Amino acid sequence: MLTVDFARLGLRAGDRLLDLGCGGGRHAFEAHRLGAHTVAFDRNAGDTKDAAAMLAAMRLAGEAPAGALGTAVNGDALSLPFADGAFDRVIAAEVLEHVPADGAAMAELARVLRPGGTLAVTVPRWFPEQVCWALADEYHAPHVPDGHVRIYRRRGLAGVVAGAGLEPRGSHHAHALHSPYWWLKCALGLDRPDRWPVRTYHRFLLWDITKRPALTRALDRALNPVLGKSFVLYAVKPAVAT
Repeated sequence: MLTVDFARLGLRAGDRLLDLGCGGGRHAFEAHRLGAHTVAFDRNAGDTKDAAAMLAAMRLAGEAPAGALGTAVNGDALSLPFADGAFDRVIAAEVLEHVPADGAAMAELARVLRPGGTLAVTVPRWFPEQVCWALADEYHAPHVPDGHVRIYRRRGLAGVVAGAGLEPRGSHHAHALHSPYWWLKCALGLDRPDRWPVRTYHRFLLWDITKRPALTRALDRALNPVLGKSFVLYAVKPAVAT
């Protein structure tokens, strides 16, 4: 399940791509499949270990073009171990809402993006996120590991991106059908995924992701402007520093 539109990101075979906060690796794996030299990056050592194994398995299975490189790196978003301008494309999907120093993290992403390169950043959308915060304190409690520390509006996220010297270049919403799932989880207990409404809706989402029926795809597109769970913003690094 991809949140970022790779066509809008401008990804091409041979591009160097950083997937910051890769988590399960969904964007990194798709970029690698499309021929990008991909770095999956996360502070969770377990996630980077799993991502490295999957990237290696993709190469062995011939699921990535010959010559495409893929690796995983464990580290801190506030101190990326890469040279200035190391990447042509950067993705930060559902990361900034967890980072107290979001401006510093964005500055690091801008630093490692080459002039003329493009970035896609996704965060939970304001309205669905407000509902989650209202339904479950533990969703955003300071003591909860990886809890959400802020809710973004479009203007606020664009300001963080522009503050790092990047130019916003369009946006969209995604995953409208996922908003009710998170509302159910928050209302019935984030630690109780076994409750039948949550379990049943999760099964529906897995079926939808796997089968991609035309009806639910059309419904998701129609509802995204209103209920899209994620807000996706694209930006470019100016070719000449300003």
